[in-house]
Amino acid sequence: MGFEMKPEKDVLSKDQCKVKSPNPNSVNSPHIKKKKKKKKRGMRRKRSDSPAYEITPVRRLFDTCKEVFSNGGPGVIPSEDKIQQLRDILDNMKPEDVGLAPTMPYFRPDYGPEDGSSPPITYLHLHQCEQFSIGIFCLPPSGVIPLHNHPGMTVFSKLLFGTMHIKSYDWVADAPMRDPKTRLAKLKMDSALTAPCNASILYPEDGGNMHRFTARTACAVLDVLGPPYCNPEGRHCTYFLEFPLDNFSSERDDVLRGGVEKEGHAWLQERGDNPEDLNVVGALYTGPKVED
Repeated sequence: MGFEMKPEKDVLSKDQCKVKSPNPNSVNSPHIKKKKKKKKRGMRRKRSDSPAYEITPVRRLFDTCKEVFSNGGPGVIPSEDKIQQLRDILDNMKPEDVGLAPTMPYFRPDYGPEDGSSPPITYLHLHQCEQFSIGIFCLPPSGVIPLHNHPGMTVFSKLLFGTMHIKSYDWVADAPMRDPKTRLAKLKMDSALTAPCNASILYPEDGGNMHRFTARTACAVLDVLGPPYCNPEGRHCTYFLEFPLDNFSSERDDVLRGGVEKEGHAWLQERGDNPEDLNVVGALYTGPKVED
């Protein structure tokens, strides 16, 4: 999901496609001189062999994403083996693996405006590179992420806790467009998920590439996108309004003559870049380290 977030902390937007420059103040920065260490005799023990070293679930997720999306790109779907490999990791992820708990302020029903509008959704940025991005959406009850697309992407979504309603669509291939901004789509999913549950996957042309999330209770969604949104490369997040087939159709339309079922289809119409019902703020991820 790519959108303009209200600035709150120093985080990356999912619209950003350039890798963040090294922090010159970081101890890992190449700009800081480091003292040379004296060489010790004998074979040096690998860190991963040390009893004190443990690969955390979030680090395992990061390492798996690097492997799965190593040869990826727009429209490139990982192999079935790699998809299953990443799905197995996500299926076992828990809220505590990323430092989250339902009692945190992000998930409070009163953490939002008093005018009845959609409460703010908090986005926690974990990682982004050219191949993939990892982030978490924290939704209080009634929080909504409007209907939007994922152009050329394979997306894994894992509901960490809570109950969320998902409505998703795929484009109807070769169907005539009603106008330059209105296109026919087929309903893929219209139901609720309750954690614990397996990760869901959508693909560039299938699996519900356009979807909307509505929080029935406080919930958190861990998202992996490969590749991430990138406006300069044409992967722009587009939002849509949905209309029943009858709104723009008549019995003489080619669409209806082709036998399209009214109940399972809708017209999706492009919206502006910043829908009024989109309310997302960025916050600093404070869970276990994703990478060294």
